[in-house]
Amino acid sequence: MDTEIIQKTLIALPAMLVAITFHELAHGYVAFRLGDPTAKLLGRLTINPIAHIDIFGTIIMPIMLFVLTSGQFYFGYAKPVPINPMNFRNPRKGMALSAIAGPVTNLLLAFVSVIVLRVILTPLASFAPEIIKETVLKPILLILSASVVLNVVLAAFNMIPIPPLDGGRVMTGLLPAKQAISFSRIEPFGFIIVLVLIYTGVANMFIMPFISFFLGIFGMF
Repeated sequence: MDTEIIQKTLIALPAMLVAITFHELAHGYVAFRLGDPTAKLLGRLTINPIAHIDIFGTIIMPIMLFVLTSGQFYFGYAKPVPINPMNFRNPRKGMALSAIAGPVTNLLLAFVSVIVLRVILTPLASFAPEIIKETVLKPILLILSASVVLNVVLAAFNMIPIPPLDGGRVMTGLLPAKQAISFSRIEPFGFIIVLVLIYTGVANMFIMPFISFFLGIFGMF
């Protein structure tokens, strides 16, 4: 592994860890506010990333993808926050709101990253000593830049309308009851369907416009 890939990995991992931690925290927090204490009782309403880490999804897979693509692509996931829809007054609506909270939080994190870059780091860089720029500001800038892209990509991927992805759960909540029941039956095969959509490029028809749209918006700031 060359030095450049190691540097990119060290930059990407903190951004990914924050992104997936707050993504899962958002699911659990909204579920809690809607009446489901499951995540809270299991200690998942925390910003401590250790509580959300999945050894394969959070560590092994992102590093493998990053190394195999020479830093061009990386993706990961955390342990899903457990939610019991039976604790909601309206189970389908509660699941939809809990699901969409994750992608919305990722978009908010991307926006916050852009604001910090523009409002804090850029002014600081104009008068900070060179050693501070290179040892402190530059690494933070790179991490925040990675955070913008990663959070938008994570939101886009999760909004693919196939259960068990967040977009699939939102779709289940929006469909009429009969259609929602039929649609939810594909969940056991959801990840296989998603992998096929990604492999064939069909998923890009949904993901890329989403990514381009939000990166364009954030770019205006």
